[in-house]
Amino acid sequence: MKLAIHPKYISKKKDIAEIIENFDKSGTIFGDGKRNIIKVFSNSINVKSFKIPTLINKVVYRFFRKSKAQRSFEYAVKLLENNIGTPHPIAYSEFSTFLGLGKSFYISEHLHPDLTFRELVTIPDYPDHENILRQFTQFSFELHQKGIEFLDHSPGNTLIKKVSDTKYDFYLVDLNRMNFHNAMNFEQRMNNLKRLTYKAEMIAIMSDEYAKLSGKNYSEVYDKLLSYKNDFHRKLQRKRRIKKILKFSKN
Repeated sequence: MKLAIHPKYISKKKDIAEIIENFDKSGTIFGDGKRNIIKVFSNSINVKSFKIPTLINKVVYRFFRKSKAQRSFEYAVKLLENNIGTPHPIAYSEFSTFLGLGKSFYISEHLHPDLTFRELVTIPDYPDHENILRQFTQFSFELHQKGIEFLDHSPGNTLIKKVSDTKYDFYLVDLNRMNFHNAMNFEQRMNNLKRLTYKAEMIAIMSDEYAKLSGKNYSEVYDKLLSYKNDFHRKLQRKRRIKKILKFSKN
């Protein structure tokens, strides 16, 4: 077993190793567990067990590319270095054989958010909705200004905590897919926001706030973001139709 621990938690190495070794028998399941399994320990430690890779990816992740667990850990460290919110990384662990990578785990502090971005999409009358959405857009603009392209920038992957009557903090999760640039151009920025919402009224508010921050014209931001969003959802619907057809043909 490979175990890499953040310096802040090095004194807890034995406890962390025990959590990983007993992952299957202890902890509380968090989320739906469809792809990866997430468990919470002592209400304060979050452990993500990644799905065992396919035979080809076992070799790829063992010899040619960093595992999802390692990338999650390293990207979390990099986000914190850039003053971007994410649950504090604790460790990552990998189990390998001569065939390649087997089980792998990413361990972080467990955050207790008030909501995720998803609630802003599904609950249009959520209290302080527009203010939260504008602050989230400011957060996304800060990411882009720092050259951080969060490839899984989707509704469930930003946790939100209320810190005062009008102020909110944002934390990124599901970190294994990121790009870091010296600078991001306008196209990259708008493309990065396309998965967040299908609602035109939310896109209008986000475009207004992003335009103010970037100095761009509102209509330019709105039209480009709407175009990327529409293209993304067309492809998503097409993919779902194909899956349904294939499932029907199997039956």
